[in-house]
Amino acid sequence: MDMIKVVHAGVYNTIQDVGRIGFTKNGIPQGGSMDTYSAEMANILLKNNSTSAVVEITFGQGKFEFTSGAFICLMGGDFSPKINRNSIQMNTVVEVKKKDVLSFGRRNYGARVYLAIQGGIQSEIVLKSRSFLMGITQLKLLKGDTLKINSKKPYSDEGFSKLKIYQDHFQDVALECFPGPEFDQLNNKQKERLFQSFTVSEDNNRVGYRLNELVENNLSSILTSAVLPGTVQLTPSGKLIVLMRDCQVTGGYPRVLQLSEYAISRLSQKVAGDSVKFMLQK
Repeated sequence: MDMIKVVHAGVYNTIQDVGRIGFTKNGIPQGGSMDTYSAEMANILLKNNSTSAVVEITFGQGKFEFTSGAFICLMGGDFSPKINRNSIQMNTVVEVKKKDVLSFGRRNYGARVYLAIQGGIQSEIVLKSRSFLMGITQLKLLKGDTLKINSKKPYSDEGFSKLKIYQDHFQDVALECFPGPEFDQLNNKQKERLFQSFTVSEDNNRVGYRLNELVENNLSSILTSAVLPGTVQLTPSGKLIVLMRDCQVTGGYPRVLQLSEYAISRLSQKVAGDSVKFMLQK
């Protein structure tokens, strides 16, 4: 059987695809790749279905051994990837051979890198998705785990492309957004503050990103209402929480903004201390 073996599990590495669409009515978060842009581009370069499962590697902390030859592509954050201690390129298709080991080194930019394999990761499908999700599947990859891959296709790099990295995806502070359901309850001063600069706090993960600076809050809590990835909540303390892929499906804080799909991906590549700025789309 063709597999990838997890030699070093890292801090939080998971299998992800586009998530569980259509199950929020059952209280199940959507989940899926935090940076859908990078995951999709990696699959496209490999000529996979854009929804194929990939490995989401947080901060480049992980090491993987291949039990067979395969074509791979790394997209997203740059953590100086290597095959058997030899540096390899990002954003292009790379051939690996049996017993090759993929590892990472110094961080250059980003928070998450995506490992896509030709044919996709062939893990168990649960509720129409291979994505890991707390309470639904295994939480994260562990040392010694094996990931089944489909490497039956002929090995040929003919027609594979290289994608020029879109640096704005990692460097731009702008997060495109739309007014949330409670946006019009804000006064002019609150709205003005909302579109000034914020910094990402250390409290950030797949469920949500908290921002450090405050927005004066005199709004009442709302009845528990629907939320989704990209919803920006204003808490009673005045701090903002941007909900991410593994967020709950309902919440009781005012929903002042809603990020675009691409803005969620961009935010997912930010780290603590990075600046962000909401940009209202008209």
